[in-house]
Amino acid sequence: MDSNITPLLVTALSETIRMVVVSMLAATIVGIPIGVLLVTTAKHQILECVPFNRVLASIINAVRSIPFIILMVAIIPFTRLVAGTSIGTNAAMVPLTIAAIPFIARQVETSLKEVPYGLIEAALSMGATPLQIIRRVYLPEAMPGIVAQLTTVVIALVGASAMAGTIGGGGLGDLAIRYGYQRFRPDVMIATILVLLVLVQLIQFSGNLLAKRLDKK
Repeated sequence: MDSNITPLLVTALSETIRMVVVSMLAATIVGIPIGVLLVTTAKHQILECVPFNRVLASIINAVRSIPFIILMVAIIPFTRLVAGTSIGTNAAMVPLTIAAIPFIARQVETSLKEVPYGLIEAALSMGATPLQIIRRVYLPEAMPGIVAQLTTVVIALVGASAMAGTIGGGGLGDLAIRYGYQRFRPDVMIATILVLLVLVQLIQFSGNLLAKRLDKK
């Protein structure tokens, strides 16, 4: 591999990490509360509101059904409104965040459903409010599972951020397209793949380690 590519590879990696971190943080802030609502507003739950639950679930399913590449193109006007541009790392964060929110919501929902309902009933019998149950029972009990599920989302965002390079989103995907594909540089493609593999392995290892530390069982 040409030594001149190394600085570009480092820059692309930093852009990818920045895109994933910012998008994940923003999506988590929105996605976790939505996941909580999906569980707590269901039938026979502490905030039962079936019509609201069905509407929310339908919206989540609708957004999840849109392929990421189509979502990126479809929301370009919104991306320009938020980021001021439709290309570059800042612009790529908008569709990445929107795509991750329903994914996170469903993953959190899955983890919360694994909390034994006996614990919820015990908290109710002691006079706990719904908010107290969410904060002191649901989230603490489900946290190891939530961390494990969020690790999966981070890895998916890494792949999506690479896909964002096809429309000038920056990062490793953009480097692979511009230098590896368009300039017929297989060495750049291989280097990009190797960096992505290492990045994903580090994320998975870190996520597994954190989930184990949070697991009190």
